[in-house]
Amino acid sequence: MPLMRHRLTLEQEPYLAVRSFACDYSSGSTIEPHLHEWHQLLYATSGAMSVHAGDRSWMIPPGKAVVIPQGCPHTIHIWGQVAMRSLAFPSCRDAAAVVAAGGCRVLSVTPLLRELILRVIDAQALDERVPSDQRLMGVLLDEIASAPEAPLSLPLPSDNRALAVARRVLADPAGGETLDRHARGCGAGRRTLERLFRGETGLTFGLWRQKARMLYAVRLLSEGRSVTDTALDSGYNSVSAFIAAFKQTFGCTPGKL
Repeated sequence: MPLMRHRLTLEQEPYLAVRSFACDYSSGSTIEPHLHEWHQLLYATSGAMSVHAGDRSWMIPPGKAVVIPQGCPHTIHIWGQVAMRSLAFPSCRDAAAVVAAGGCRVLSVTPLLRELILRVIDAQALDERVPSDQRLMGVLLDEIASAPEAPLSLPLPSDNRALAVARRVLADPAGGETLDRHARGCGAGRRTLERLFRGETGLTFGLWRQKARMLYAVRLLSEGRSVTDTALDSGYNSVSAFIAAFKQTFGCTPGKL
């Protein structure tokens, strides 16, 4: 049975261990660059989001959550009908060390963590002076700390030439342009681009493009596309090859997303 919502007061503000927010967004919406004074855990009960911060981007499908530290500028793009549920933790409290450890990262949301998030959303906030809120906060932090990290991030190169190539790939993940052609377009040699991608992203260009295609596929699947259509729209001629690459990247088949 849902909890009765209560109005938060200014008197409570110094004692709030976590606040919560619930918003719904339509597909194609963009939340422009912004930052928060508190650490944030962002979770969607439906739809998918992509978050861009600094030199990385993350895809957050259903069942995943992204942690965004205090003061980190980020942009959010919405794919599908998204029911966004967000928890905010004050940066001055010890709990923030658990939430923000490791910077931005995507977590796999366990069934218990999902119910805890929704419980706090329903309550609006947790007051550290209330014993039941203290206990709930302890379990919430334990679940965040133990939640497995999901490989849903894509590092971007910092060199302008390699970054231009990366942006061209992201604009058309299914494109089949060779690295030689990309090299001619950005004014750098093939070997230079290979060295830049390996040195600045930790991936060869081929593996980087495959990861970009996989994250694009996650977005399409979250929007309700079939596995076959997703495979073809992600640049794969063979559905079986797409499924194998997806499983190698994420540890599960597309149908399990």
